[in-house]
Amino acid sequence: MKSLIATFSIVLALFSCNEKNKKISSIELITTQTDTLRTIETPKIIITKALVLGQFDYKTDSTFSKVSAQHSAKTLYLNKTVYTAFLDMYEAAKKDGVVLHILSGTRNFYEQKAIWERKWNSYSNLEPLKRAQKILEYSSMPSSSRHHWGTDLDLNSLSNSYFSTGNGKAIYDWLNANANHFGFYQVYTTKDNSRTGYNLEKWHWSYLPLADPYLKFYNSNITIEDIANFKGSETAKELHIIEDYVNGISKRAKDYN
Repeated sequence: MKSLIATFSIVLALFSCNEKNKKISSIELITTQTDTLRTIETPKIIITKALVLGQFDYKTDSTFSKVSAQHSAKTLYLNKTVYTAFLDMYEAAKKDGVVLHILSGTRNFYEQKAIWERKWNSYSNLEPLKRAQKILEYSSMPSSSRHHWGTDLDLNSLSNSYFSTGNGKAIYDWLNANANHFGFYQVYTTKDNSRTGYNLEKWHWSYLPLADPYLKFYNSNITIEDIANFKGSETAKELHIIEDYVNGISKRAKDYN
């Protein structure tokens, strides 16, 4: 019995060190080539092509949870593990006088397509490549958005300038100092370190304990041919959407794990 307790203590200590003091849940991830997304046993999660491409209904999927009206003014959903982590971060921020508000959560392929094609039509004066590049300053092509995964959320404002002064700066400073402890990272930082893809987004935070393995799965299973069935999709290959945009994340996010 003493030997068993000692062994357990060693395993627990090693686990604690590996977690680097992050306040996150232990998650077992299982990957499959099928397009059936299901929960085996909480918190085991199957990663599928359908999930990373946004081709599923998160509203009826048991691994997603509706966000409380306390945390968002509109109906939103997040992966349950991500929402739990957000709640911990929300409460910690509140104690420090910072209120976090979710503006955007999970979006499936069809929701992203609606956003993309609305912007595509609004830039009809531009030729296709330039039109796509203009949209890609801040919006993803359908099938290439991290918002498909339920791991990413937009907080408080969609304006970078908001986070430069006053209350917005206080929120951003708090997130920079504390968000990583809860598993959340800003993925679209400045491009000073040769980061490619989308412009700076101070509001976009990603739960890397899930998003990191999702990205690895995406890179191993998704090809440019999977990014299709929307206006302008023919520009995806020339614009290197997977290489420069899906993988155009901050160095800290790339170095995660």
